[in-house]
Amino acid sequence: MTKKTFIKMGTVVATLSFLFVLLCGNINISASTAYTGMRDITSLELVNEMRIGWNLGNTLDAIGGETNWGNPKTTKEMIDKVKEMGFNTVRFPVTWGGHVGPAPDYKIDEGWLNRVEEVVNYALSNDMYAIINLHHENSWLVPTYAQEKRSTEQLVKIWEQVATRFKDYGDYLIFETMNEPRVENSPYEWSGGTPENRHVINNFNLAAVNTIRSTGGNNAKRHIMIPAHAASAIDIALNDLVIPNNDDRIIISVHNYSPYFFAMDVNGTASWGSDYDKASLAAELEALYNRFIKNGRAVVIGEFGSINKNNLSDRIRHAEFFAKEARKRGITVIWWDNGYNEGGKAESYALLDRRNLTWYHPEIAEALVRGAGGVPEPTPTPTPEPTPSPGEDILYGDLNGDGIINSIDYNLLNRYILEVIDDLPVENYSKVADLNGDGVINSNDAVLLGRFILEIVDKFPVDK
Repeated sequence: MTKKTFIKMGTVVATLSFLFVLLCGNINISASTAYTGMRDITSLELVNEMRIGWNLGNTLDAIGGETNWGNPKTTKEMIDKVKEMGFNTVRFPVTWGGHVGPAPDYKIDEGWLNRVEEVVNYALSNDMYAIINLHHENSWLVPTYAQEKRSTEQLVKIWEQVATRFKDYGDYLIFETMNEPRVENSPYEWSGGTPENRHVINNFNLAAVNTIRSTGGNNAKRHIMIPAHAASAIDIALNDLVIPNNDDRIIISVHNYSPYFFAMDVNGTASWGSDYDKASLAAELEALYNRFIKNGRAVVIGEFGSINKNNLSDRIRHAEFFAKEARKRGITVIWWDNGYNEGGKAESYALLDRRNLTWYHPEIAEALVRGAGGVPEPTPTPTPEPTPSPGEDILYGDLNGDGIINSIDYNLLNRYILEVIDDLPVENYSKVADLNGDGVINSNDAVLLGRFILEIVDKFPVDK
C-alpha cells in the first residue's frame, strides 16, 4: 500500500468515525480533533484553550526537504512526546516554495501536500491544536509595489490548494497566512519596514484570508493568524496593520525574542531575572494586551525562546515568567525549537532531542507548561509617565514615536548602538536619543534610558 493511498484511506476512516459519532450521539466515542467541526467560540476563547505551544522548526520549513537542515524525519512519537510534556499546541512551519510547479498554476507537489497533512495529523490525533503557515517564502513573497502582483498570484494559488485540502478539518487546525513578511536585507528589515512594505503586507493578508474563506467548508469560519511586517510587535509595524474585512476570526501573530541580548544575541548577556528584566518584559506583553486583547482581538506569540548559553537557570526563569505573564493577559506563546542545542552557539533553541525522544532541557519545557497553567486575568503593568521637554515639541527617549517611554524604546536604542539597525523609527532620532545632550548616541544614553524606565530618575540631563 503506497503512502498516498494510506493517507487517503486514513482520512476516509476518520471522517466516517466522526459521522458515526454524530449519528449515535449517546455513544461515548472519542474522535480526532481533525473532524470535530467548527465550534461557536471566539478567537479569544480558542487562544485561551491553546494555552502553550511548541514549534516543529527547521523541518517542514527546511529548504529542499524535511531533513535538509539536519533534523530527522518527523514521527508521531516525537509529537506524542511533546504532548506528554504538557504542550497542547504545535506550530508546523511549512515552506511550499520548491514544492510547487511553474506559473500560472503553481501546483503543489502531491507528495509534499500529503506529507504535510500526515504530520499535522500527528498533533490533531492527540487532541492538540495545530498551526500551518507559509514559511521562508521571502524569495518570491516580496512586499513591494513592483512585485506585489506576481507575489499575490502565487500566494493565492498556494492557499487555494492548502485550504481546499484541509477545508473539512475542525477548528483545532489554524492557518497562518505568512511568516515574517519583509524585504530581506533591506535597511528597515527588522525595524518595521517602509510604508510601502506595510501596505503591501496588508494586501497580502487580505488576499490570503479571502482565498481561504472562498474555499468553503469549515474554512468559512476557520480561525486565521496574520502577521504585521516581519511579525514584529513594534509600534511602527502594528500601527499600520489592517485586519482583513474586520474579520472577527482573525488572530494577530507576533514573534517576540525578548530581551534580544539575552534571548538571541550569542554575544549578549547570559543572565536574566532582575526586577528590571521582569518589568520590561511584562510591559511589552501589557502593550499587546492593551492594543489587542482588551479590544477583543486575540494574539498568539508564534515564536519566542532563548538560546543555550550554558545558562539553564536563567533560561528557566525567563521561560516560566514569559509564559505566566502572557497567560495572564490571554496570550498563547509557542517556543521556537529548531532542533539545534549546542551550548554557546547562535540559534541553539532546541528543547526536544528528536532522535532519542528525550528532552535536552526538560526543566525549561516544564517551566513553560507550569507558567501557562495560571488563570488568564489581565493585570496591568505600570508604565512610567513620559517626561515632556518644556518649551519643545519633543519627547526624549521615545524612540518609536508612540508617546510612551518603555522597554521597547530601550531595546531599540541598544540595537542601534550595537549597529544591529541603522536608524531609529522616530523622526529626528539623533536628538531624541541623545539623552545627555553630548552630541553622541552611545551606551551612556542607554544607561540613562534604563534608569528612567525604572523610575530611578524622573528626567534626562538634556531636559532643561
